Amino acid sequence: MTMSPDPLAARLIGALIDGGLTAATCESLTGGLVGATLTGVPGASAAYRGGLVTYASDLKASLAGVDAEWIASHGVINAETAQMMAQGCARACSASIGLACTGVAGPEPQDGEPVGTVYVCAWASWGAVPARLALSGGRQEIRRQTVRSLLEAGLELVRARS
Repeated sequence: MTMSPDPLAARLIGALIDGGLTAATCESLTGGLVGATLTGVPGASAAYRGGLVTYASDLKASLAGVDAEWIASHGVINAETAQMMAQGCARACSASIGLACTGVAGPEPQDGEPVGTVYVCAWASWGAVPARLALSGGRQEIRRQTVRSLLEAGLELVRARS
C-alpha cells in the first residue's frame, strides 16, 4: 500500500526546513496521527524531532509537564492544557515549536465537554497559535479534522516568525 504525503504536512515540513526550525508533537485524542502524518513526508527527519502520545490524562503531567494541580482543577479539555502540552513537548524534544491537541473524539463526553470539543495549540518562543474547535462527525472524522487544524496552526506559527 502506497500513501502519498499529506500536502499540508509537506508544506509545514518545508516551512520548518526553510526556517531552520524543528517541531515536536504532544497528542491526546489523535493518538499519534499528527506525528504519523508529518513523518509521511519524505525528508521529515530534517524538521520533526519526535512526539509524545499522552492519551491518558496523567501522562500529560508526567511526560509533557502539564501542571497536575491544573489538571485536577480544570481537566484536560481546555486551551491552557493544550498550550502547556505544546510547551512541554517542545522542551522534552528540544524542538523550536510544539504542536499539541487535546479534546473529545467520542463516543462519550469527557470533563463535561461534548464530543467534538477540541483544543489545538502551536507554540514557540515567539508566540502561540491556539484554537478551540467544535467539530462534528464520527470519531475518525474528528481526529482527521484535528490533525488538519493543528498542521494549519503550525504553519501559521512558522509564517508569523518570518
